Amino acid sequence: MRTKLVAGNWKMNGSLALNAELLKAVRAGKAAAELAVCVPFPYLAQAQAELHGSHVTWGAQDISAQAQGAFTGEVSASMLTDFGCTYVLVGHSERRTLHGETDAVVAAKFAAAQSAGLIPVLCIGETLAERESNITAEVVTRQLEAVLAKSGVAAFANAVIAYEPVWAIGTGLTATPAQAQDVHALIRARVARDDATVAAGVRILYGGSMKPGNARELMQQADIDGGLIGGAALVATDFLGIANAC
Repeated sequence: MRTKLVAGNWKMNGSLALNAELLKAVRAGKAAAELAVCVPFPYLAQAQAELHGSHVTWGAQDISAQAQGAFTGEVSASMLTDFGCTYVLVGHSERRTLHGETDAVVAAKFAAAQSAGLIPVLCIGETLAERESNITAEVVTRQLEAVLAKSGVAAFANAVIAYEPVWAIGTGLTATPAQAQDVHALIRARVARDDATVAAGVRILYGGSMKPGNARELMQQADIDGGLIGGAALVATDFLGIANAC
């Protein structure tokens, strides 16, 4: 049986003082799901210090596809493991849109993460224009297949997928449980084409304005295994409320 995972993506938010309060509250809270927080690079040491030995794991929001060298501003997989990271986001829609990351770049980052023993959280999803053009399935499948082609289906035995409809991120809009379930089922079916056992075990999170008020209905869907949480992850009671909706 797949264990629910609720992962917080802090994005470019936080300060040492605010983080200390948030991490302390999350660590002290009880949750019905596995908890993780993906924090900005400068705060990885703080997350490691505050969460070490707790039930909460931590990770980063991005990773370089390169192992080391003259890549100013990049952060390698081995640097993330130095700070005890378990997870790392790859292919978040904001990276794809604002930084021009292609499917090939995302696939390379996924492989780099796994080469260092990190668990990549592969983010895939469609824009509003793509949904309105009825090409959601085509877009999501293309993004997933780029990683399958590079790393193979077996890689998903130690990875997480996050479906994030771009039109529902930070907008207050949320896919209905049925809409989200349809895409999650599509993703699992595509993985199952290559390996049914891997598909049955891979966790697929929903990421698109999940809140305590809608989390339970979303996570009751057969193929929704948790959430990738943005704004609500910055408020401990909301983050824990989502986790306890499982």
